[in-house]
Amino acid sequence: MNLSLYSAATGMEAQQLNLNTIANNLANVNTPGFKRSKIEFQDLLYQKPRASGSDSGGGNLVPTGIEVGNGSRVAATSKVFTQGQLTNTGEKLDIAIQGDGFFEVQRPDGTIGYTRDGSFKLNAQGQVVTIDGMPVLSGMQTIPAGANVTVSEDGQVTVQSASGTTNFRLTLTRFANPAGLRSMGGNLYEETGASGTPETGNPGENGFGRTVQGYIEASNVNIVEEMVALIVAQRAYEINSKSVQSSDEMLQNVANMKR
Repeated sequence: MNLSLYSAATGMEAQQLNLNTIANNLANVNTPGFKRSKIEFQDLLYQKPRASGSDSGGGNLVPTGIEVGNGSRVAATSKVFTQGQLTNTGEKLDIAIQGDGFFEVQRPDGTIGYTRDGSFKLNAQGQVVTIDGMPVLSGMQTIPAGANVTVSEDGQVTVQSASGTTNFRLTLTRFANPAGLRSMGGNLYEETGASGTPETGNPGENGFGRTVQGYIEASNVNIVEEMVALIVAQRAYEINSKSVQSSDEMLQNVANMKR
């Protein structure tokens, strides 16, 4: 059996998934709080007609064996939680996280989601919500219409309105393995067994990030790096297709052999 056909096919499939991942990164280059994904490959099982260290007779051991690979596969597409650039918006309810941490958001089904997108708004009831209207938790309280809101780097919020001044403090949530979070779309993540349990703390304390008012965190996608990765993926796909072509030509030569 000509394994090169199958090995090259797995390589082409893996590079197609690589291309899909890169395209998604580029598509979200302007998405607030977006974290780029990186793809990780593994080689497949090997056929071993002759194993290393096997007995060749007379107590002699084979120093090297014969191993024939079966191609590659995508093992994971993990999120890279490096810091994105902070962009000044001047909006009083835009709050960026500089460092480690997530905001908690209550999803429509009552479960908790986590986000780095601090583009917050006020709804008709004075609740601070996401662009999709989901209430922001993380210690956030209602804010009267027309109030002046000040958020410090340690999460202290001061709300000055006609009825007086109120104060409360925001909290952030972090995970031992944020790459294990499940992407839900809408700039939200959810907890999984791989991410670990959520840990809540105050901004600027015990390794948690700082809150920066009037800014949003931009995507951490580097366009130049993604374009280079795109070219590499395209060339890898092309080389694998050449392997399929070469295997086909060899099989054609065998089929055309005559005595």
